[in-house]
Amino acid sequence: MHIKKEHNPQHFSNAEIALLKEGLKRSYKERFEMATRLYKIQETLKKAKIVHKPFVQK
Repeated sequence: MHIKKEHNPQHFSNAEIALLKEGLKRSYKERFEMATRLYKIQETLKKAKIVHKPFVQK
């Protein structure tokens, strides 16, 4: 039996509401610093190059 779940933007779980409330407690400076950190990480990962070195047995 498959129950179709409707997407209602007004319906949030308690965990989501807690996260939203926690986010609102932060100051603009804290939000800016967090966004800056995430942006720097994103830029670093964009430039990263993953090279696979095969395992060599001695």
